[in-house]
Amino acid sequence: MTASDRMYQPCGCCIINLMATSEKIIVTGGAGFIGSAVVWRLNEMGRDDILIVDRMDETDKWKNLAPLKFADYIDADDFIDDIGDFKDTEAIFHLGACSSTTERDADYMLRNNFQYTKDLADFALSNDIRFIYASSAATYGDGSNGMADGTETLDALRPLNVYGYSKQLFDQYAARNGMFDHIVGLKYFNVFGPNENHKGDMRSLVNKAFDQISETGKLQLFKSADPAYADGEFGRDFVYVKDAVDMTLHFMEPLATASGSDNTGGLFNVGSGRMNTWNSLADAIFKALGRPRNVEFIDMPEHLRDRYQYHTQADLTRLRTAGYTAETTPLDTAVADYVQNYLVPDKHLGD
Repeated sequence: MTASDRMYQPCGCCIINLMATSEKIIVTGGAGFIGSAVVWRLNEMGRDDILIVDRMDETDKWKNLAPLKFADYIDADDFIDDIGDFKDTEAIFHLGACSSTTERDADYMLRNNFQYTKDLADFALSNDIRFIYASSAATYGDGSNGMADGTETLDALRPLNVYGYSKQLFDQYAARNGMFDHIVGLKYFNVFGPNENHKGDMRSLVNKAFDQISETGKLQLFKSADPAYADGEFGRDFVYVKDAVDMTLHFMEPLATASGSDNTGGLFNVGSGRMNTWNSLADAIFKALGRPRNVEFIDMPEHLRDRYQYHTQADLTRLRTAGYTAETTPLDTAVADYVQNYLVPDKHLGD
């Protein structure tokens, strides 16, 4: 594959005409984990009329873009400043955000995750552009108020960190202003898979475990700090990024209902629909690597103990009602695909 096959880079004189072109897809966070995976799947669908919006940093997330085909790239701040130039856009996938669950700068989080999303959603609605954005299962907090998507119980949710709150705040804003008649919010659970290498401490356990096991032959997991759960027997809804992307793109077009009207919006869970324990995940990783299980339990850091999710599981009823019928990939199968086809050969989606 040549460089020209991977990416078309217009010269400066072409950009104005490009921006005036209709049938264009914008992906914010397009160099990131889920964003680049969405672009990969769009390429598989024959779409490369894509504008990547992101902020490049000192990580290697640019490597996620190298195998992909897209029309142009623009910095996220330049994009929002010049947003009026993009009125002919077909769809916006707003997947860019600070996703660190340990970030403590609330002002930064609210400006980056809440205000930016508000500005983008208002623009999309004003110009009849399909708008699909990333919310998060972090909005559910400890799960004591349930993990039902939709807006009926939205105000009862209590996130455990400012990241979750920044997502919750926009969900509430959209609900309060009737936006879910037209836009789609997706509450991603614990997504893992190719193209997450740049995420540092926010990488999935599968990614971290691959490095740990390769270097030391063992995997460290947190001990339980809750007497209701044995060590390793608490867990999450782990969803493979390829499944998450398919669920996301399911909403690219408005959905016709049985009555003939369009079911164009809503707030939906994106997960596997299953809770798998950390022990189960560890077993799948060692199996994929062809190594015997070797787990060491270590104390959970003090700063995590009062804001740790012990159990998450996506209720996919609303997603199914919206017409998504594909089964999600079993944990063992997903981990094996990720480890053996991406982590071991050090490949990105599209390579």
